[in-house]
Formats: sequence, C-alpha cells, structure tokens
Amino acid sequence: MSREQRLAEVFVELADTLVDEFDVIDLLHTLCERSVELLQADAAGLILADQRSMLHVMASTTEEAKLLELFVLQNDEGPCLDCYSTGQQMVNIDLNEVEERWPRFRAATIAAGYQSTHAIPLRLRGQVLGALNLFCADRTTLGDADVALGQALCDIATVGLLQERTVRQGALLAEQLQSALNSRIMLEQAKGVLSERAGINVNDAFTLIRAYARRNRQQLHAVAGAIIDGTITSSDLT
Repeated sequence: MSREQRLAEVFVELADTLVDEFDVIDLLHTLCERSVELLQADAAGLILADQRSMLHVMASTTEEAKLLELFVLQNDEGPCLDCYSTGQQMVNIDLNEVEERWPRFRAATIAAGYQSTHAIPLRLRGQVLGALNLFCADRTTLGDADVALGQALCDIATVGLLQERTVRQGALLAEQLQSALNSRIMLEQAKGVLSERAGINVNDAFTLIRAYARRNRQQLHAVAGAIIDGTITSSDLT
C-alpha cells in the first residue's frame, strides 16, 4: 500500500464520527496511534481540558507516554503545556537544548529513553481543546510537510469532538469532554483489573478491551464497567 493510500485510510478513519457507535476515547487513542505511525514517533500522549479548564491525560500509546504526560501536568512544565496555552505548534525540540526552559520535563523524558519531542494543538480557530505530544527515541526532525500532516490529523479529531456536540443536539463541549474523562478513569481501572486477573501488562489489557468493544460494537466505558463488576471475564476477552 502506498503512503498516499494509507493517508487516505487514516483520514477516513478519523473523520468517521457520525455513526451511532462513535466513541470519543477510541477516537483519541486512534489519533495517538496514527500520529506515531505516520510521523515516525515512538510514543504519543494526549491531554484535553475539562469544563473547568483543568487538563487531563486522555489517551496514550504506551504506559510510559501516559506517565510522562502525568508528570508534565503535575509539574506544570513541558512543551505540550506551552502548546496548549498558546495554540501554537512546538516541534523539533531537541531535549539536549532545553535544560533551562523545562529542566524537570527534560530529565524525566530523557530518563524514559527519548531524545526529542513535538507538541501539536487540538484547535479550531481561537479555541484550543488540548495538545498531542509525540516522543522520539532519536533526535527526529519533522519537515514542513510532516508538521502540516500532524496538524491535519489533530484538526480532524478536533472537528470530530465538536461534531459530537452537534450530534448530541447542542450539548456543551465541556460536558462532553467531562464525560470522556469519566470514561477514561473507568477504562484505566478496567485495564488494571484485567492486567491483574489475566497476568498481562496494561498495554496488552487495553488492546484486548478495545478489540472486544469493537468486535461487539460496544463503547469502551461500557466494556470497562462490565470488566470491573465481573460481567465480562478475562476469558471472554481472550
């Protein structure tokens, strides 16, 4: 498959938000995964603001990326926060060159095995919903075309979030994001429960949960709740 064909598939995948089964959490995880794939990153994490403008980690491709994003929020330091506050891209950041600007973020990210990072806003006109952070094991440089592609992927996801508001007959975006946050918390609990019950790591647990949800056309939060209360067992997923 050519790169052009793959790009077309990804854009269709991210734009398909008008179906009844549209799942916000799944959309955000898909954005992270496709950004890693197409922009040659090694991991990604995504933060969104709730109705009180508090930022939360909503999706990541690895547990390490999630922990780094949590570290950013807890320490109020890092390029994705600058990206969110300004609405501007923060790309091609060599971590060896930013010790004075983000010392704690730099140390934590290098300790996790990354040498460069990029942050791209989820924005529509003057409204910024969050930011996507890409982590690279090497000193990776994104060209203008790659930056434009990353922004296009984020823009499509942003439109999807806003479209969901319209589909729900004018419900406030902040309320919709809060609902997504609640779903994400339940999903994290379910990942931990399944990881312990099945003896697998949390990344594999999420893969099983997501595959089950898609296979049975259920939303992630519904599957997560059933795992937590025991209605769905680890054998059902595997």
